[in-house]
Amino acid sequence: CGNSNDVDRAVMASRVAFSSWSQTPAAERGAFIAKLAEKITENVEEVAALVAEELGMPLALSKTVQVGLPNAVMASYTDMPAVMDKEERLGNSLLIKEAIGVCAFITPWNLPLHQIVAKVAPALAAGCTMILKPSSETPLTALYFAGLVAEVGLPPGVFNLVTGSGKVVGEAMAMHPDIDMVSITGSTSAGIRVAELAASTVKRVSQELGGKSACIVLDDADLDLAVDSVVRAVCMNSGQVCAALTRLILPRAEYKKAIAIAKMTVESVVVGGAFDDGVYMGPMVSRLQQETVRTYIKKGIKEGATLVAGGVEMPNGISKAFFVKPTVFADVKNDMIIAQEEIFGPVLVLIPYDSEAEAIEIANESIFGLFGAVWGKDVDRAMKVATKMRTGQVTINNGEFNLSAPFGGYKQSGNGRELGVYGLHEFMEMKSLQL
Repeated sequence: CGNSNDVDRAVMASRVAFSSWSQTPAAERGAFIAKLAEKITENVEEVAALVAEELGMPLALSKTVQVGLPNAVMASYTDMPAVMDKEERLGNSLLIKEAIGVCAFITPWNLPLHQIVAKVAPALAAGCTMILKPSSETPLTALYFAGLVAEVGLPPGVFNLVTGSGKVVGEAMAMHPDIDMVSITGSTSAGIRVAELAASTVKRVSQELGGKSACIVLDDADLDLAVDSVVRAVCMNSGQVCAALTRLILPRAEYKKAIAIAKMTVESVVVGGAFDDGVYMGPMVSRLQQETVRTYIKKGIKEGATLVAGGVEMPNGISKAFFVKPTVFADVKNDMIIAQEEIFGPVLVLIPYDSEAEAIEIANESIFGLFGAVWGKDVDRAMKVATKMRTGQVTINNGEFNLSAPFGGYKQSGNGRELGVYGLHEFMEMKSLQL
C-alpha cells in the first residue's frame, strides 16, 4: 500500500525524466512502444493466466480479450509519435504540438491491462511521463506490466507505478501540484471526486466512467441474432464491462418472442471457474461485487420486474466463491433502479417500445452516454437512429470494434476520448507561434 510520500517520489522522478523524454525523437519513442507490444505478445500465456487468477475471467477469453486487445492497442501507437512533429500553418501562426507533461493514471480492475495500455501508449507517444495507480483488486497485472517496461529499457522516471488505495494514492495524485494531467477510468462517483480534487491545481482531467448502455432492436431486425448477441455480450467478463449493453429495447410486437430467446440464450451460458474447460462466464471479481449485483437483482424483483432467468441463488452445481447467475428481467420500466443504475454484473433488462421515437427516448433517458447499439435490416434507417442516441459510440448490427475510433462518453459517462489519434490529443498541448 503506497502513500503520499511514494507519490511525491514518483512525481519527482517523472518531472526529472520529462525534460529529456519529451525531446526524444519520435522514432525512438515509437521503437519503445513497438518493443512493449512485442513483450506483451511474447508473454500472452503468462499474462492471460495472471488476469484469470486475479479477475476470474475464463482463460481462453482472457487470452483474446484481456491480452489480445491491449496488445493490439499498444501496437497501434507505434507510428503515432510522428503525429507530434507535424506542424500546421494558420494565417501568420505556426501551430505546434507539445507533450502535456507529467500524467497520473487511475485504472480499474475489469480490464486491468487494456485500461493501462490505453493510457500509457498514447502518453509515451506524446512524450509524457507518468505515474500509474492500478486497482487494488488487480495489482499483479500492473506489476507484471511494469516488469515488461523495465525489460525494454524505458528511461528511468518515464513510467512509475504506485500501488495502493484510491483514497490515499489516487487522491494524492489528483491534488499534486506537479502533475499536469490525470486520466481515470472507473465509476462516476470516483471520477467526480478526482475532478473535484484536480480543480485546485487546474489540471486537465480525462474521465472514462460509468455506463448503462442501450441496444435498440428495430422492427425489421433479425431478432434471434440481435437478442442472442446482446445476452452473450452482457455475460462477457461477468458483466463487468462499462460499455455492456444492459438495456435491450424491443418492439412490443416482438417482445414475447424476444423474452423467450433471451431466456434460452442466458440459460445456455456455461458458468464456472476461470481455468475450467468450456466456461464462458467466471465469477465476479470479489465478494463485495457479488453482493452488489445480488442486491440489484433483489431490487428488480421488489420493483415488480419479471425475473425471466437467473436470480440471487448460486449457479447450478456451484456452492462457493463469488459467482452470480446470469440474469434477465422483463416487464421493466425505464425509471426502475435496475434500468437506470450501473449494476456492473450479468444483469439484462428488457424494455418494450411502441414507436421508433419512443425507443430513442428510452435509450436517451439516462445520466450515462458511453455506448449503444442498433439492430436493423435497413442499415440507413439504423444509422439515422444511431445518430439520435446521445452516446460516444454506437455499434450497428454488431459492427466490429475499431481501435482507431475514439472511445468515450457523453453526460456522466465522462470527458475526453481514448484510442487512436483522438486518444493522443488528450496528452498534448497546442502552442501557436505568431510570425
